[in-house]
Amino acid sequence: MEQKKTLRRAAAVQDLSGFGRCSLTVALPILSAMGVQCSCLPTAVLSTHTGGFKGYTFRDLTEDMEPFFRHWQKENFAFDALYTGYLGSLHQLEIVQRFFDAFQTKENITLVDPVMGDHGVLYSRFDDRMVRGIRALCARADVMVPNLTEAAFLTDTPYRPDMQSEQDMQQVCEKLLALGAKQVVLTGVRPEKDLLGAACHDGKHLHIYARPHVPKQYDGTGDVFASVLLGGMLQGNTLQKSMEQAADFTRICVQKSLENGTDMHHGVDFEMCLPLLIGMQTQK
Repeated sequence: MEQKKTLRRAAAVQDLSGFGRCSLTVALPILSAMGVQCSCLPTAVLSTHTGGFKGYTFRDLTEDMEPFFRHWQKENFAFDALYTGYLGSLHQLEIVQRFFDAFQTKENITLVDPVMGDHGVLYSRFDDRMVRGIRALCARADVMVPNLTEAAFLTDTPYRPDMQSEQDMQQVCEKLLALGAKQVVLTGVRPEKDLLGAACHDGKHLHIYARPHVPKQYDGTGDVFASVLLGGMLQGNTLQKSMEQAADFTRICVQKSLENGTDMHHGVDFEMCLPLLIGMQTQK
């Protein structure tokens, strides 16, 4: 008789944009397609995400966040993973620390995506205090998933776009691990001019994975990558295999969006690629 599989459950602490594929509108369907129940703790609701759109509406849910998860706590809900993405204020960072206090265990996975900058600069509304607050969250992570810009700010290292050698990756990952995280995945790694991928370090070994670069940038690809990474780990895959799956799927989505002529600010057409993602699970 086939053994019944236990449904895995992840709690995602992120914002919700009505239009534009990022944050919860990415995490929820991708984790669901990977057989993971995604419980959402929304930090804000926007009409669109903030990249490339003007005049968007913004409803801050900071004051609702703690009552939201305290209700979960009273119901004795438990999670196999805690997953944080963009957090927009020091107050939200403090609330997430208490969220970790309430639900983090030795058995579950805490994944922190320290969304705060790209291309060598911080996003608007981020300053040194926010960097320190996110650094404190990363110290409690089982897996942290920064891009090279975020890695530089988190480790007080000058950002260099040419910081791409294996030795560079090793040094950056060691500095990130020293913050307290157990494992690190670096995104946006380009070991060669025409390649793009990621690098992971499990505390012992560094592994770099890169594929031919698709010459188009889309909003929300980091959320796609992190969601697939977490889904893979919840299925019991290694960090390396989960990273490779996340990189491959993100690349497929970018290629499909390029073929479709999709606006970069609309995010990638990952919905059309979900059958491929589901197929990846059956091929394990």
